[in-house]
Amino acid sequence: MSHSVNATPLSAADTYQDHEDDGAGVRSSYNSLPAWASDKGFGWIVTITGIVSFIASFILVLERFALYKDPGHVTSCDINPWVSCGTVMRSWQAALFGFPNPIIGIIGFAVVISIGMSLLSGARFPRWYWIAFQTGITLAFAFCVWLWSQAVYEINALCIYCMIVWAMMIILFFTTMARNVLTDVIPSGDGVKRFFTGWTWMLVALLAIAVMASIFFRFMNAFFPAS
Repeated sequence: MSHSVNATPLSAADTYQDHEDDGAGVRSSYNSLPAWASDKGFGWIVTITGIVSFIASFILVLERFALYKDPGHVTSCDINPWVSCGTVMRSWQAALFGFPNPIIGIIGFAVVISIGMSLLSGARFPRWYWIAFQTGITLAFAFCVWLWSQAVYEINALCIYCMIVWAMMIILFFTTMARNVLTDVIPSGDGVKRFFTGWTWMLVALLAIAVMASIFFRFMNAFFPAS
């Protein structure tokens, strides 16, 4: 039996059926799947967030190469001492593995875009594939959380393109987790499914607000310079 997830777009009133790795068909007891969690809806989310993040990562790589060529290069988002891609790029955190972090983004988000476009074209993937995708997205999200903490509290400078990637990863992380819960890729009860159905986008909004608040209070002097 094919280990696959039904790729047909579903409305909130439709029933979603997933298959466990042992080949036994298991129908989720939670029958309501939001439109954004259907293969088409989720495919658009993955594709759009992947494209935006890929473009931001690509620009960062170009800026990093320009800095290699000319250490005095002023990057396109060097606005002031607090909003400066150049300052962030010159930090050790910007090349944690010995090469510019955005190179990881270019490779990773290319994969994300491919998965999103595959969903839009009607492709079906087995449960193990979605577990691997969830693992990759979770690791990427954790890396972004670390980069946020370093930029805000250690480097003391912000990178506009990095913040764009952070925003896209918040969306991608929560929607991926929610969809995997709703489709029983991550086994869970009806209460958890109801929570993710009603609160996924609220979680996205709350975390985005928390990040913006941390930036505002950390760089308050930039917003309200002392007279």
